[in-house]
Amino acid sequence: MITTKVLLADDHPLMLEGIRTFLEPHLKSVGAVTDGRALVEAALRLKPDLIILDIAMPLLNGIDAAVQIKKSLPDTKLLFLTMHANPAYLQAALNAGATGYVLKSAVHGEILEAIRSILNGRIYVSPNLSRESLERFRDPARAAATLRLSTREREILQLIAEGRAAKEIADVLSISFKTVAFHRGNIKRKLGLGTTAELTRYAIEQGLISPESSM
Repeated sequence: MITTKVLLADDHPLMLEGIRTFLEPHLKSVGAVTDGRALVEAALRLKPDLIILDIAMPLLNGIDAAVQIKKSLPDTKLLFLTMHANPAYLQAALNAGATGYVLKSAVHGEILEAIRSILNGRIYVSPNLSRESLERFRDPARAAATLRLSTREREILQLIAEGRAAKEIADVLSISFKTVAFHRGNIKRKLGLGTTAELTRYAIEQGLISPESSM
């Protein structure tokens, strides 16, 4: 596998460094990024063979980043490395084009096996996923509602939950203030939530952002 080019994406620098160090004898690292938009840019520029990415990342979550990447780089393999055992996110990752899904709790024991499987054309999912999902999966209906949001709505929900003002969201996404307000209204209606605090709490509960990202 040493000639396989891998790009890493996780919003925790220590996790990134740990994964890079662990994989260094096996893969050729071409870069590491800490947010979803940087991941899309780096992927299109570097054209890696494999991307190892998290779901919850700033500016753009990993699932939506994966969708954008696969449109331009359909042959690039995607391996999600995440803490989320929620089966709704597993399904969303697979729908986005992933061929691997490994829980961070099992990273050292599974990641090399997962990479080998993926590079050989097979799908790999952590064996512990079913058991852990039963313990942690709390509200499948509301998780599904999040996944039914449009790509733009998920982007805006994430940025709202990160504490960004409407004008900043408009600037980040290159859209108008009125468009942000329109999508915000749709998000509230679809999720049945009314306030920024509720949207933020919901985004944290569903794993779109980490708690520290909302501070």
